[in-house]
Amino acid sequence: MDISLVGVLRNVRLAATIGGSWGGEESMASEQVRFLVVGAGIHGLSTAWQLATQLRASGRGDGSDVLVIDKTGVGAGASGVACGVIRNNYFQPAMRELMAHSVGVWESDPEAFSYHPVGYLQAAPEAMRADVEQIYAEQKAIGYDSELVLGERECRDYLVGLFPDWRAPGITSVLHEKRGGYANNVASLKGLAAKAEAAGVRIRSGVRVTGLSMRDGAVEAVRTDSGEIRCEQLVLAAGPWIRDLWAMLELPDRIPVTGPDGTVHPDQPMWTYWALQEGTLGVDPGEFTARDGGLPPVVHIDSDQPLYDDTDGSLVTEAMWGIYYKPDFNFGGVQGGAAPVLVPRPAPEVDVDPYGTQSPEFVVGDEFVRMWTAALAHCHERFAGCLARYKREPSGGIGAFTPDSFPVFDRFRGNAYVIADSNHGYKMIGVGELVARELLGEPQPLLEPFRFDRYASGRLHPVSNSPFPWS
Repeated sequence: MDISLVGVLRNVRLAATIGGSWGGEESMASEQVRFLVVGAGIHGLSTAWQLATQLRASGRGDGSDVLVIDKTGVGAGASGVACGVIRNNYFQPAMRELMAHSVGVWESDPEAFSYHPVGYLQAAPEAMRADVEQIYAEQKAIGYDSELVLGERECRDYLVGLFPDWRAPGITSVLHEKRGGYANNVASLKGLAAKAEAAGVRIRSGVRVTGLSMRDGAVEAVRTDSGEIRCEQLVLAAGPWIRDLWAMLELPDRIPVTGPDGTVHPDQPMWTYWALQEGTLGVDPGEFTARDGGLPPVVHIDSDQPLYDDTDGSLVTEAMWGIYYKPDFNFGGVQGGAAPVLVPRPAPEVDVDPYGTQSPEFVVGDEFVRMWTAALAHCHERFAGCLARYKREPSGGIGAFTPDSFPVFDRFRGNAYVIADSNHGYKMIGVGELVARELLGEPQPLLEPFRFDRYASGRLHPVSNSPFPWS
């Protein structure tokens, strides 16, 4: 097999899209389905729901044509531990348009999705001012409602107008999105699963994929620990487990990547794992309100100011730092996070299981707790001395990031659609609708910038000055 990027693209593009009857020799498959979705998280469930809806609306089938399998159950992976922030705040135009579409889906049924449309606020220092101005201009260009405030005095007045105890210095730009907000992760996934099942989709838990059977360059069947399932089209939406399914598709774990300047960077890892840094402050979430007593927007601050420990005054960091936070009425407290931490091992050596809070290796540690609580106190007087109130319970997980830290949505081996979200997943509920349309033969311009061949062509997404790898 030619494992160069050009070779991979040639191989996967030459494989014909499979549909209808398979023909040829009968396999030992225990069942057959038109659409098989692997993963019962935000992408798998939304794709299944939208497929069922679109099949019925077009008269081309119904939900009985769609099967979702998951090795554990609904929301057992990254979607189930997500902080739940919903935002459009991206420096990359393609991400911004895709997120605007997704926010619209969240807004379509807030009750079912346990969605709280409180808005999203970014506060940033002078080093990011141009980036924030660009985001605002492009949000306006697509009709996304937001407000921009510039200047240190003006930003302070605006923030104190929202939060009387605001005290973080050095903020020279504030972008306040009036749409967006957050959703309760597990509740939203249950709501999404209910929509899919109401449309006739079958969701089967406790089914682990063990391999793929190929014929003529396409996937003929998925082997599982419960038997073989033949399918006409396969959707792989497995979050951090995408590495293993990618290998089952016989795709390379290292690729050459062409930069925007034409420079080729050979032998880049296709997957890199980052440990997610999130936690909860054990306070009454009702204490974190805006000046008017209502729910505040989700707050994200990036700062170039030195950060000091709120308990002993020692220096935490002089580098640019960033955190986000919101009230959490589901579990009680103020929940949020910071930039992820690189897992210092090659992706093939990272153990994804046990996942999330079950993993002793990838739960957040004292370093995150110290930094995040110090940053909360840096921003709000109400959180002074808050380290002692941090909930000492397991939290966190890991995400599989692509070479440029942005998603890959593309078809491989003719009939296998890969949804590799590069840890942007939970907020991107609208991707399922677009993928469903592509599965039914309707190309989607919003997904075009996320094709795999961008790594060969150099059509990478622009990078901002944010300390977060996904911004």
